[in-house]
Amino acid sequence: MKSEEVLSKLLPIFHDVFDDPTIVLQRETTAADVEGWDSLAQINLIVAIEQAFKISFSFNDLKGLNTVGDMLDLIARKAA
Repeated sequence: MKSEEVLSKLLPIFHDVFDDPTIVLQRETTAADVEGWDSLAQINLIVAIEQAFKISFSFNDLKGLNTVGDMLDLIARKAA
C-alpha cells in the first residue's frame, strides 16, 4: 500500500476521531498541530486505524511515531 493510499484512508479517520472535517494532514503534522490530540485521542486514533486497516500495533511500533509521516510509513508496512 502506497503512502498516498494510506493518507486517503487515514484522513477521514482523523476527521472522525477529532470531530473536525477541516483537518489537513501532511507528513510533518504532529500532535501539537491538531487541536484536541491528547493521550485519550491518541488511543482512539490508534484503535480506529487498527480497525480500518485491519492491522495491529505493538508498543514498540507506537513509541517511534513522531509525525503523521511516521504513521503513514508504519501503516503502509503493516498493511503490505
